[in-house]
Amino acid sequence: MVSKHVSYAEVTQNKLGLPNEPLPQHMASIQALCNKMFEPLREWVGAPIKINSIYRSKEVNARTSKASPTSQHCKGEAMDIDDTLGHKSNNEMGQWIMNNLEFDQLIFEKPVDGKSSWIHVSYKANGVNRKQVLIFDGKKYLPYNPNKHLIY
Repeated sequence: MVSKHVSYAEVTQNKLGLPNEPLPQHMASIQALCNKMFEPLREWVGAPIKINSIYRSKEVNARTSKASPTSQHCKGEAMDIDDTLGHKSNNEMGQWIMNNLEFDQLIFEKPVDGKSSWIHVSYKANGVNRKQVLIFDGKKYLPYNPNKHLIY
């Protein structure tokens, strides 16, 4: 286990079936991300949360649709989570993260009818966390505006 509720298999999973082993220097970042972001959120939700992606090797990242070549996933600093288990919505989880946690970046990904399709959140164990909140509409990143973008 990487943290209380995150397994190594969840950290390395990828839909491409490619090898995706974090380098030793990434493990400290992955553990900090899981302990500082995921575990407090998991405690607040009070139930499991689906993890879509945490670590991405350079190869996995390069073959992931629209992934940035400078993605924080490649450093073990980012995770994508989803409400598919039905305990809290992506919007609720993102709002809670925004109001309660120290994070680097929070992105409400591809909203449909005001509901985020998934949440991207990153955390820097070393360095300054920007607390930057964005919406990705599928084409471009926009500054987050709670009165315009999402429905709760």
